[in-house]
Amino acid sequence: MDDPLALKSYTTAQRDALSSPQAGDTIYNSETGTIDFYNGTAWNATSNNTFTFELSSLVIAGGGGGQDAPPSSGAGAGGYRNSYASETSGGGASTENPLNITFGANLTVTVGAGGGQGNQGNSSVFSTISSLGGGNGRSQGQTGGTGGSGGGGGWGGGQGGSGTLNQGYDGGNGASNPARGGGGGGAGSQGGDGSNPPHAGAGLSSSITGSAVFRGGGGGGGSDSTGGNGGNGGGGNGGSAGHSGGNGSANTGGGGGGRAGGSDNSKNSGTGGSGVVILRWTTADATIGGTRTGLTDGGVQTDGSDSYIVFTAGTGTVSFS
Repeated sequence: MDDPLALKSYTTAQRDALSSPQAGDTIYNSETGTIDFYNGTAWNATSNNTFTFELSSLVIAGGGGGQDAPPSSGAGAGGYRNSYASETSGGGASTENPLNITFGANLTVTVGAGGGQGNQGNSSVFSTISSLGGGNGRSQGQTGGTGGSGGGGGWGGGQGGSGTLNQGYDGGNGASNPARGGGGGGAGSQGGDGSNPPHAGAGLSSSITGSAVFRGGGGGGGSDSTGGNGGNGGGGNGGSAGHSGGNGSANTGGGGGGRAGGSDNSKNSGTGGSGVVILRWTTADATIGGTRTGLTDGGVQTDGSDSYIVFTAGTGTVSFS
């Protein structure tokens, strides 16, 4: 043959509406970009959908806030879900599978805000992926808040809050003497108990933007003596005697640190750090749409043969062509 073979083009609905198809009938599916044939019972595609491409993502929710009561535990980091390369997701989970994205589809992006004092962080979303906000810190005898990573338990024996499977670790337990709240859980490890300085759970490192960056650290527990350190990856430090807890860092999902004990109400617990949504794809495969209303981003960047974009605030939709 010197000329291309031209098959009749149908959408999937038009194909399925054909009357009395016979075994061997063959068409071009204009919705999926595949050659479909009828086997006498059903239509089958001979190749994968050619109108999709593969996209990796890192979706981190907002970190929780420490409880504003003396002394308080550290808050948990925001949920951490990663599908880039062979990197790790939160809670010791393996890398998730990249998404197959259909050209022209409107895809939701939401960057979760950090939790205020005593509040769970807000969820972050990309398409079908949702990461839960970090669990909040607590006070005397209370169980830490649940979330992407769990908040630390309140001083006086409060139990650490639970992290979410494949997103983050549990918070540490509180202690009575000295009065210490537990450390908040991080994406990479569990929060420390108050029986020792209540250091927070560590975050995880990702090179999705071309260089290694730690995110998803828990908040350190507050104490009447020595507070705990925030987790590597944006977690706020816990307040030592007479000090406030530190805030989680922006766009890391870091948990807020708990405040120290005492009656000085000018001392506060730390608030959670906001989350982040990062997308990465092969540059030759797709182009992201130029209008991203409601979202804050730094524009499309390149790293080798790949492109990536970092969303730092807002909610809206994106599409690719």
